[in-house]
Amino acid sequence: MRALRETVAGLLPRAGRAVLVCLPGLVAVAALVLCVIGVQRAVDGGGRQVEARAVAHRAARPAIVPRERWLGDTRPTRPPARYGGPVVAVFVHHTDSPNGYDCADAPRIIRALAEGQTGARLFDDIGYNFLVDRCGTIYEGRAGGVDRPVVGAHTQGFNHRTAGIAAIGTFTAGAPVPAPMVEAIAALTAWKLGLADADPRRTARLVSSNSLSRYRVGAHADFQAVSGHADGYYTHCPGAALRAELPAIRERAAALQGRTSARQAAAVGRR
Repeated sequence: MRALRETVAGLLPRAGRAVLVCLPGLVAVAALVLCVIGVQRAVDGGGRQVEARAVAHRAARPAIVPRERWLGDTRPTRPPARYGGPVVAVFVHHTDSPNGYDCADAPRIIRALAEGQTGARLFDDIGYNFLVDRCGTIYEGRAGGVDRPVVGAHTQGFNHRTAGIAAIGTFTAGAPVPAPMVEAIAALTAWKLGLADADPRRTARLVSSNSLSRYRVGAHADFQAVSGHADGYYTHCPGAALRAELPAIRERAAALQGRTSARQAAAVGRR
């Protein structure tokens, strides 16, 4: 992994694509370690997400903690937001940080993640659009407005028309994924994709913006509307345990959009 990081980093201009992601969250942890080398700096895109047309399957917006809550006293200059087209897919990540944290420490963990991603001056802001802690609390990540199609820096080649949702923790094989976290990811997904009337159970066609992803630049690729980071980049993120939850997250998100019966929604919610 270290050799791969050094190889890829050597290919990228300092002011070009960013290549660090899935950084561990606690400052007290020995050093910030890479989970993956699969993110890129956002590039300028179009404007505001279109809201004028009628949307048939819109889910309720879940509670989202604003970024000011985790920025604390650092208050860096707000980076200019960059926007793309309507969000039609989400990529789920894990932060590769310890799981046994107190949820009251989540803002500090997110702040450490942001410091790790911007410390080398490769990122102008945290790469993820949203983060979710083990208690199911959702945090705004990258600046620009949670209801707008902010171009993140979370999945190399596929940051346009997508949102990056990071689960705070490490969810490799055998690690339990907290039920409140799963439910929160589903609720966030239902709402975010619902803004574009995108069905979480279907696929979305995206275009790769560079050849450092699994697809060469300009290639069209079909992704499930709720995908794991590894689907777009060579990595194990979001971990086997969290990846195993993605089918249930898709179904639950569809239910929250009203795409299934109330009985089915309740059954999925009780899992």
